[in-house]
Amino acid sequence: MPYLHKLKIGNIELENNIILAPMAGITDLPFRIICEKYNPGLVCTEMVSAKALYYNDEKTKLLLNTQNEKRPISMQIFGSDIESMKIATKYLNDIADIIDINMGCPAPKVVKNGDGSKLLLDLELAGKIVSEVVKEAKRPVTVKFRKGWDEKSIIAEEAAKIFEQAGASAITIHGRTRAQYYSGNVDLEIIKKVKNSVKIPVIGNGDIIDGESALKMFEYTGVDGIMIGRASIGNPYIFKEIKDYLNSKSVQNITNKEKIDTILEHIKLAVQIKGENIGIKEMRKHLSAYIKGLPKSAEAREKINKIENRGELEEYLKKYFENIEPIEN
Repeated sequence: MPYLHKLKIGNIELENNIILAPMAGITDLPFRIICEKYNPGLVCTEMVSAKALYYNDEKTKLLLNTQNEKRPISMQIFGSDIESMKIATKYLNDIADIIDINMGCPAPKVVKNGDGSKLLLDLELAGKIVSEVVKEAKRPVTVKFRKGWDEKSIIAEEAAKIFEQAGASAITIHGRTRAQYYSGNVDLEIIKKVKNSVKIPVIGNGDIIDGESALKMFEYTGVDGIMIGRASIGNPYIFKEIKDYLNSKSVQNITNKEKIDTILEHIKLAVQIKGENIGIKEMRKHLSAYIKGLPKSAEAREKINKIENRGELEEYLKKYFENIEPIEN
């Protein structure tokens, strides 16, 4: 079977098995729409707090805006309180195609409340959460988790079996511990073990930055799909690049024209959806990633971070790209 193929998660069939990971502060509606132009099989929203949905928080609901977006969309919730996870699931039943439970986030502010990767220290509670969410859900439920809390508590295989038994339709395993955050190399061996320990689809996550690393993940671990996170920031073309590489081992360079067109489209969406003030400010981290490695990018970044007006920002970026040597295919 070729590595690139359709993937079934519960009753949802994905067009392909290359997935955009949920990333807080990154995978908002404008960024997802940009990524969808390169046809990932699935995109995920930023994680949202189940407690916030339980309390009907309007700001949190805005994170789940999917207007004019391609389907399917996975929506990720985090929390360790069963009641609020159930209420959040009821809310997502009406708007999500897939409901994902976060058990991988390493951020201190999430972990200190017993949420995210902290749940890997209490597999009984973790399993109960999955089971209760599945009972409440009218959509397939998936779980994203890490290989363990630290090197002394590698629980990935055990967790995978518990989540499968609790009714999860698929799982995503990031091959690092919470203690590692994003440092060191991803552990392909543990991902392979997880894949071999369950019958539901397993999605591999961590260190996939191009076609070559995607192929390595598939070849070594045998996973059913892969999830791309940080490597997509400033590089939404990665989904096309990986698909081309898996299909034919040949990848076309992204031209500077395509890059500036994508950037301008991204700015337009950010301003339309969030207003000029917030849209421009939130674009800064994306713009910094788009121009990373290009000539005089540090100087450009400094300038970009001071511009607050859309017209001025677009003009500056157009001129910046006009002065760069074109990339030829």
